[in-house]
Amino acid sequence: KNENRGGGGSHSWPVHHGMEANRRSFLSSLSVAAGVASLPLQNPSPATAAEEDAIDVFFGCGCFWHVQHEFVEAERNILQRSDDAITSRAGYAGGKAGSLDGKVCYHNAQNIADYGKLGHAEVVAMTIPESKFEEFAIEYCKLFDESGLRPDQFGDRGTEYRNLVGIPGGKTSPLAEKLVKASLKTGDKLDFAVGKGDDKDIPKVAFIMDSNEFPFYVAEQYHQFHDGFKLDESYPQRYNDLASKFAKKGENFGTCPNGMMGLGFGGL
Repeated sequence: KNENRGGGGSHSWPVHHGMEANRRSFLSSLSVAAGVASLPLQNPSPATAAEEDAIDVFFGCGCFWHVQHEFVEAERNILQRSDDAITSRAGYAGGKAGSLDGKVCYHNAQNIADYGKLGHAEVVAMTIPESKFEEFAIEYCKLFDESGLRPDQFGDRGTEYRNLVGIPGGKTSPLAEKLVKASLKTGDKLDFAVGKGDDKDIPKVAFIMDSNEFPFYVAEQYHQFHDGFKLDESYPQRYNDLASKFAKKGENFGTCPNGMMGLGFGGL
């Protein structure tokens, strides 16, 4: 995959000085942040758990195929969720334009609501207990190598693959502090900046987005529970089958056209 490879569903804070916020100074700046009530995303991933403190969040780190698999495993391991209760969904977020005619789509031959042109990046959204956010943030930080680069940093590059974390309230949320602490616990590899929408792809920097202002848009069914792009990232059929399983239960993955060549698989 690359910036030109051939998405689904149907404000901001000031930029931190220098764009790249030192994580420790960023953490200090959060000490005065007030708590903000969690509000659902405009297009949240379907929640099946009954946690009273459930929140909708999203994470972006390059191609969403591999990222979705890692967070499905996190839901299973951290929350002991069954397949029917998995909430991780691939999609798009982070653009100022929002949707176009109620759609945000993957690259397609008809050029309908192209997510890249709308300023979005590939992300994975999920519904989790607020008390477990730091554990999921740790899993996110583990996606980066020891130097803070994502696995596909020299393959999938550009704004469509930038690093994003969406939380209700953004920087003003107590979750922002937990995110920075998670980074510190996993080697202090990342810097954080306040996302303002349509942000650049900056190595080793993750943009913290207010998910109330920058909502998640679910991707097409053929992108859900997909094998990773690398040849050694073939996942069990049980995992791949979750997309059709949820669709058969009535989940709406939007009405976008198939990918760039109209095939609807392999990113095409």
